[in-house]
Formats: sequence, structure tokens, C-alpha cells
Amino acid sequence: MADPKGFMTTPREEWPRRPVEERVRDWDEVYVPGALLPIISRQADRCMDCGVPFCHDACPLGNLIPEWNDLVSREDWRAAADRLHATNNFPEFTGRLCPAPCEAGCVLAINQPAVTIKNVECAVADRAWTEGFASPRPPERLSGRTVAVIGSGPTGLAAAQQLTRAGHTVAVYEKDDRLGGLMRYGIPAFKMEKHHLERRLGQMRAEGTKFRTSVTVGRDIGAAELRARYDAVVIATGATAWRELEVPGRELGGIHQAMEYLPLSNRVGEGDLERSPLSAAGRHVVIVGGGDTGADCLGTAVRERAASVTQLDIYAQPGAERDEDIEPWPTYPKIYRLSAAHEEARDLETAPDAHADARLFAASTLRFSGDGNGRVRSLHLTEVDAARRPLQGTGRTLPADMVLLALGFSGPDREDGLIDQLTLTMEPRGTIARDAQFATNVPGVFAAGDAARGQSLIVWAIAEGRAVAAAVDRYLTGSSRLPTPISPYDRPMTV
Repeated sequence: MADPKGFMTTPREEWPRRPVEERVRDWDEVYVPGALLPIISRQADRCMDCGVPFCHDACPLGNLIPEWNDLVSREDWRAAADRLHATNNFPEFTGRLCPAPCEAGCVLAINQPAVTIKNVECAVADRAWTEGFASPRPPERLSGRTVAVIGSGPTGLAAAQQLTRAGHTVAVYEKDDRLGGLMRYGIPAFKMEKHHLERRLGQMRAEGTKFRTSVTVGRDIGAAELRARYDAVVIATGATAWRELEVPGRELGGIHQAMEYLPLSNRVGEGDLERSPLSAAGRHVVIVGGGDTGADCLGTAVRERAASVTQLDIYAQPGAERDEDIEPWPTYPKIYRLSAAHEEARDLETAPDAHADARLFAASTLRFSGDGNGRVRSLHLTEVDAARRPLQGTGRTLPADMVLLALGFSGPDREDGLIDQLTLTMEPRGTIARDAQFATNVPGVFAAGDAARGQSLIVWAIAEGRAVAAAVDRYLTGSSRLPTPISPYDRPMTV
């Protein structure tokens, strides 16, 4: 604990964002470059080095937060990077994309603003690359065992890196033409620029991990054939089966799933397209769904110069402070948060008929109306109560010539044939069933990440990848020294 009074004398200060008018004209990350390092040592000083650090329990990775906070406050960046990477393969990803449940569990957050754990993590991760502290770690010897990992999202990449470092020969199979899963084609570059992903992939290649892109297991190669080629298989395909909105008018043109829309804008950034065929430019856009994916659509549509953008959230607007009776510390509270995309929509007034930040809360879609050519032109909605029952007299209509559905995902997509070819047992909610060792009903086949857990956060995805790697290592060798941060049955802290 470098400064015993730091939490009393230093106020919370976060990484500043670039001005809205500047950042919506490009696809670069929203934060001011270089503005984090001058403040981060003082912010790390606010950590109290608690005897029982609940930030550990709030983070499924078990990140050693007080330790690397203390090291950062002393500006020992190498040691801080070592402690950070001891529990997290990809801290530059979580430092940008994770909603930071660790901060909700910070003991200081009981009665003060929490330590800026996420910002400290990001600073350490970036400094590690700048200073050369993230060099490849190839294994000293090979085990002679082979593993196929299906999916190159955070779960698949974490599992592959852990197993490669343990000495196994690992090949990652990815159905898309580039690696990264949703980090590549789902997450917009203004949240995380793709060079962070490329840099980590380069490290993994140098360590010996093999990658096979544009290969759909179940279609381009049979699932049984793949299983026969390898000593073990890890399924980390994510939860890509999107939820539908069954209302009248859904068949109209111009209504798209968020994950039909976002990948195309990311492909423009990759140089594959000059302009997205689903561009929001000049359109009145309505986003149905109040989560992070909806916010990603919002920020993307703003940058594409939509005529207007409105986001519908079926839940009531949360309060600005934690409700201690419903969501007491250290659980992750549902409070009003202003993401970068919502800040942009507020300042640019993209939704004149909505609340200040483009969101309409407690709003449910009733139906869509179209023109004579079968294209959507308006969305009809109603306000709802806490039980999602329509409130009489609250119906209204929004202009909408483009609608994006961001309603979440129910489990892995089964169209490629992987699940059926392996005859995997499924849970009633649509996810892959597994036992306490991450093993499916098929010997040698393991399942991890959103495909088995269900839709979750990136920090849980990485924890799943690390944990399934340990399980596979034990299956192949009889024991393992790899860490197991979570079990398949662990869940976020709730009341």
C-alpha cells in the first residue's frame, strides 16, 4: 500500500474521452491518446490493499488487483505486468471491453467512488507491450498431444494459449476469414482498435499456436473427422444464435439483426468494403435492445451519419445510485451508465423524440409498418410497467426506415452441423451440456465460453478459456499445473 491515505486525499479520475465532435468523425478509440499514464499512478494509490479484497471475488479471473495497484503506484511496470498476466491472458481486451465488476466489488465503493481498476489494468497492459514485457512464451518441450480449439473468440484464444504454453500442439479453427470472433467483427473499432488483437495473435503464433481460418467445422470439415485427428477438442464457438422479435411486420425489409449490421461496418474498417451495404447513412434508425450490443449499434450508426438514432430499452430507467436493498455491495448493480455512444447521441441530439441520451426506457415494440414496396417505415411502441405489461394510452410511433434488433443470444448456432454431428447433449436453454470438468457427453470433447455458459462478459469468457485448458491438460496428462479460476457452475455474485 504505497499511500495509506490515497483513498482519502485523491479523487477518482477516469481516462478522459476525446471531444464528441472529433471522435464521431473517425473510428479510432474514444479515449484521449496518452492521457491515461499521467494520472494512473495516483489512481492506483487509492487502492486500500484490503485484508479481504472483494474485487478478487467480483472478478472471475481472480485478478491480483491490490498487488498490481501497489506496483503501479511505485511505477514498477514490469512487476505489475507480471502480476497482471499471471491471471489474465488478454488484459488489453478486458481493460477496454469489460464492464468492470471488480470496481462494483471494490471495498472503497461502499461509500466512495471505486478505484479505477479497469483503467489501471489497461495502462499496465499497454505499458507491457511498449516496454517489451509481453514477449512470447513458447513451451520448453512438447508433450506430443494435439488439441483442436473451435472458435477464436476470447475463450478459444485463452484456452489455446494456455494449452500451447503447457506444451501441447494446438490448432484453432475459425469460420471467418480473420481471427478474433466478436472482437473482430462484433466490437466496433472505437471501443477497441484491431491492432490490439493482431498484436496478441502475433504473440500466440510465435509461441507455436496454429490457426486455420475460413474453416467451418461441421461443413468444411466433418466434426467426427476433426475429433479423430486430435487427442482433444475444445468447442468455444460462442453464443451466436440471436433472439428474434416476433411482432407483426417483422418480415419487412430494412429490419436486421445487430450481428448482421455490425460485422459489415467492421469489414469497412478492415478494407474489405468501401461502404457497408447496410449503412445507416441518412436513415432514421431504431435499435431494439438496451444492452451493450445496442450501444455498439448506436455508436456505429452515429458515425455512419444516420438521420436519427433511437434506442429502445424494455427496462425502466435505473437510478444513478446503487439500491442497497435490491443490489447490495459487492454485487454488480444496475445503475444508469452513460457509455461513450450514449454520450455522443446526447450531445448530437440524435433522437429528438427520446430521452437525453437517445434511449427510450420501459418501451416495448408492438409492430412495424411499411410502405408499398415492403420496406419498414415506422415502429409502433408502448410504455410498459415493471412486469412488461403495456400501459394504456402510452402508444406512440417512431419513424424507422432501418431497425436493428439487439436482443441478445440464446446459445450456439446449430446450422453448421457441429453439435448434431457430434451428438452433443444440450441444456434446455440451448447451451451445450458439460460436467464439472468442462467435458461434454462425447469423450475428449470439451465445451467452454458462451456456447456452454450462455451469453456473458469477456472476463468470464477468458476465465472459461483458462479453466477448460486446465481440464484438457488433466485429461491428456493425468494432472495439470494450469490455473482453474472458475468451475462450470460458478456465476456472478448476486443476492
